[in-house]
Amino acid sequence: MSFIGYSCIRCGAHYPKDLKIDSRGCPICAPVAPANLAPVYGEISHADSASPAVGSGHQSLWKYSRMLPCSEEHIVTLGEGQTPLIQCSRIGSSLGVADLFVKDESRNPTWSYKDRFSTLAVSIARSQGARVVATASSGNAGASLAAYAARAGMECVVATFAGTASPMLSQIRKHGATVVSLANKVDRWTLLAEAQQRFGWFVTSPFSAPVVGGHPLAIEGYKTIAYEIIEQTSGNVPDWCVMPVCYGDALSGVWAGFKELFDAGSIDRLPKMVAAEVHGSLAAALGEGTDSIDEQELSFASLAVSIGTARSTYQALRVLRESSGHAITVTNDGLVDMQSSLARTEGIFAELASVTPLMAIKILSERGLLSASDTVVAVVTAGGLKDLDRSTDPETRYETYGTTEDAWQWLLSRR
Repeated sequence: MSFIGYSCIRCGAHYPKDLKIDSRGCPICAPVAPANLAPVYGEISHADSASPAVGSGHQSLWKYSRMLPCSEEHIVTLGEGQTPLIQCSRIGSSLGVADLFVKDESRNPTWSYKDRFSTLAVSIARSQGARVVATASSGNAGASLAAYAARAGMECVVATFAGTASPMLSQIRKHGATVVSLANKVDRWTLLAEAQQRFGWFVTSPFSAPVVGGHPLAIEGYKTIAYEIIEQTSGNVPDWCVMPVCYGDALSGVWAGFKELFDAGSIDRLPKMVAAEVHGSLAAALGEGTDSIDEQELSFASLAVSIGTARSTYQALRVLRESSGHAITVTNDGLVDMQSSLARTEGIFAELASVTPLMAIKILSERGLLSASDTVVAVVTAGGLKDLDRSTDPETRYETYGTTEDAWQWLLSRR
């Protein structure tokens, strides 16, 4: 496919392909309901959209390269994508839906789904001649962008804030990125906006308020999650697809992938999309029937720091409406226990934010919105080592046994 421009996902206004992405989205919608842009492609052949991977030699998400807005010669890859879809009937049964599958995005190169975004972002930045890529990030996005920048031989700057999970900061620095930690979270955006204006940095994250979402071209990388789910289920569409949601980049991208397959006739129906969120801005907007997302009161400090925003985006709200989906608010209650349960019953150790889809499935089931016979895909977006300092008690001590006899006595006492 050839990328020929942008259009507003809300009003449909068209913009040229050389538009400078300034994080404000559509200028027309900005005063009313800020909305992101999406790429517009030239004529797509039925064969391309129906079988997006045919003819590709890539062993990564770039097997779908002809459905992505970057030419082959600029691709920067670490072998991302092609993550497993794992049937998890044991924990699914405990949640009220036995036909549960987990799309385990922790298997990506930097152990999170952000690699699907970063491979596009850095490839496009290189194609545009950028020398520095930058992001505002609490962890996963920064770690991922730093890795792909290193792979491309580019500089990377990550603007973050106090309280970011320390394992992820260590990961970012190990990849050679420059980390700038600011006391005021909003100052990250000021820094990045000035850097883009003064030095031409390629900024991948939002850097103005209200947030509309990440870079529109990089979001396209998330379409490949939908492509893979349909391939891995031999064309069987799940009834539900549940994801942790902050600003909704991945939710929007996955939905775009499902819609492309549906429009091409590759699938005969679409799943309902569910946003597991923390502070309830999407649930409030759905309830009020508005396009504008209001900032919510931060009534507690979420352990799921990766998705702890007070205000989501129109792009996420649009997906929920189009798919007849739901926004489910998830608190800290039971989150660590659910993380442990997933690890113990299914062998999948997920980041706390990645456990929120399971909490949402439980709530949907309790409300009678899910049928026990429904097929559900939960997207686990990152691995549990990412925020180990938040999910474990550093004061916990485990006994060491002086002899094998002592060890056996303890083991037998547990039987």
